[in-house]
Amino acid sequence: MYDYTAVEPQLTGFDACFFCLGVSSVGMKEDAYRRVTYDLTLAAATVLARLNPRMTFAYVTGSGTDSSERGRSMWARVKGATENALLKLPFRAAYMFRPGAIQPLHGANTKTPLYKAGIVLLTPVFGLARRLWPHLVTTTENMGLAMLAVARHGAPRQVLDPVDINELAARG
Repeated sequence: MYDYTAVEPQLTGFDACFFCLGVSSVGMKEDAYRRVTYDLTLAAATVLARLNPRMTFAYVTGSGTDSSERGRSMWARVKGATENALLKLPFRAAYMFRPGAIQPLHGANTKTPLYKAGIVLLTPVFGLARRLWPHLVTTTENMGLAMLAVARHGAPRQVLDPVDINELAARG
C-alpha cells in the first residue's frame, strides 16, 4: 500500500528517526485508523530499518496504549499492535513514547479542533498539573529533548511514560 522505493536513496545514512505522525481516532473506523497508524508507520519503519540498521527509532504513541492488542479501545489496540511490530524490527534501538497530556510550548499547536479546545481550557493550569501529576503531563519541549536523549544515549526502558520522558529531558 505504501511504497517508498522511489525515495529510498534519500532514506539512507541516518542514525535516528523521530516518528511523530499520527491522527486522532475520533470519528474514524478501525480500518481507516489502522491504515494511517499501523500500515503507514510500519511501511516507513521497515524501509528505515533495512537501510539504517544502526538507527534509533522513536515513535510517539500514547498513554493508555494496549500492548495486549485485545482491549476494548480501538485506538489503543491499533497503537499496541504498532508498538509491538516496531519493537520487532532490527533497529539498534526503538523507543515508544507514551505521553499523556502534552503542554504545547514555543508556539506549537494542533490542527485537531477537540485538542485545540482542550489546550485552551487547560493552558492556565498546565504548569500546576505538571507538578501535581508528572506521570500524566509533559511538554512539547520535553518530548523533543527526550527524543534527542534516547538517540544519543538510549534509555533504560523501551516504553516511556511521561515520568520517563520528563526525566530523560532533564538529563539531556
